[in-house]
Amino acid sequence: MKRIVVKTGSQVLCDDSGALSDATLASLAAQISALRKDGWEVLLVSSGAVAAGSGPAKDRLQRSDPVTRRQVLAAMGQVRLMRTWQQLFAEHDLEVAQVLASKSDFQSRDHYLNMRNCLEGILAAGVVPIVNENDVVSITELMFTDNDELAGLLAGMVSADLLCLLSTVEGVYAGAAEHGVISLWDDEQHTIDEVVGSGTSRMGRGGMHSKLSVARKTASLGTEVVITDGRQADILLRIVAGESAGTRFAAGTAASPAKRWLATAGGHAAGSVRVNAGAAEALRDQNRLTSLLPVGIVGLEGQFQKGDVILILDAEGHVMGCGRSQFDRAEADSFIGQRAQKPLIHYDYLYLID
Repeated sequence: MKRIVVKTGSQVLCDDSGALSDATLASLAAQISALRKDGWEVLLVSSGAVAAGSGPAKDRLQRSDPVTRRQVLAAMGQVRLMRTWQQLFAEHDLEVAQVLASKSDFQSRDHYLNMRNCLEGILAAGVVPIVNENDVVSITELMFTDNDELAGLLAGMVSADLLCLLSTVEGVYAGAAEHGVISLWDDEQHTIDEVVGSGTSRMGRGGMHSKLSVARKTASLGTEVVITDGRQADILLRIVAGESAGTRFAAGTAASPAKRWLATAGGHAAGSVRVNAGAAEALRDQNRLTSLLPVGIVGLEGQFQKGDVILILDAEGHVMGCGRSQFDRAEADSFIGQRAQKPLIHYDYLYLID
């Protein structure tokens, strides 16, 4: 069965006054129902909780500090948002399940697998999981950049075939809007900085810069990505039918589940390993399946344990990627520069940044 992750932002779901748009939500629920009937399993990443809570809480939070205000709005709004989704999906005989996530759910392998098993169980039951960041308890260092990042992580977690990032723009513009939308992204022809700035939207923390970063990374792991305007009629149905809509990012070679997890793990690595120029060159050679051997190591940082994720740095200190260490720090120290030793990081548990 095919899988699709649909992420819809606050600006898509809300009208000009900032309230939830019942018509937009109803349209998306109908499209997702149609996808289900066509054999797709669907995960919905839905923003809008803070916006949904703004109405009822408007006059009660005038003296609250910004953090408390956001937490209260999210707590109240999440109830309204889920109630609306539940009612709309019920019209199509579909049940929904609420899943609230934070970055801590992706930090350890055990937490990651636990969340993946939960989502697999929801999908197997024929239920639509509706995922949002847990804004009520998230603190700055454990917050996603935005729900685009969360959607990309989820697409990797469940090995989705397609990720749709729905926004209020037609796609990625080739510079100024009058130059038109890039229909198929090509890293050989386009760079993020050349085509878009990093501004944020009126209601969200993210922008097109974030969407592009998520799209390129997710596609590199084996999931096709589309960025497009979520307010267009039947947009999801048109995308899966292969119609030209927005900007597509072709899927690369499908990564293993372990590498998909490692792609999320660099931000909370327990330490780092610095490698020499020869090891860096070997690791970057796409024609070889290379593990990181102790002979190529020139230094270590952090008190990591066997099984921990550690960053890989080149001789200049640039981050090359990350991997799962086969030794603890003390044992790894004893092997630095030696030949004929087991890899510090085996290729199967090695993720390199393009």
